Amino acid sequence: MKIKRFEDLHCWQEARKLVNLVYRAIQESKDFQKDVRLCGQITAAAVSSMSNIAEGFSRRSNKEFIQYLFISKSSAIEVQSEAYVSLDQKYITEETFHHIYEQAKRVSKLDSGLITYLLRNQKTSKQKETQETQQTQETRQTR
Repeated sequence: MKIKRFEDLHCWQEARKLVNLVYRAIQESKDFQKDVRLCGQITAAAVSSMSNIAEGFSRRSNKEFIQYLFISKSSAIEVQSEAYVSLDQKYITEETFHHIYEQAKRVSKLDSGLITYLLRNQKTSKQKETQETQQTQETRQTR
């Protein structure tokens, strides 16, 4: 199955869930809302994770897509770190922390899986190109 839209990517779908969890946590806590800087950082990191998957998908090469997936993965990990701050400041409950942390972990793992797939696919493509080039050269030499 060929994926034609970024919305079809499982990692993007899960990143979208992460964004919604973060926004919901902020909406449920007046104290969290008052910490404008932390709110801005955690929402930016969550949105960055989701957006970099979409932006990378639109790039012309797997190499560029992989770079964007690494940024998405890093942003998801940043959400985990900021969730600790939110928990330590008692802006969120242990349960909310757990949901956000595990969702960010899920996004990171899905990004990693897609990166691995793309890297393997990239190597296989290069190997095929090399074999085809060698076969072409051998064919020319035998003529």
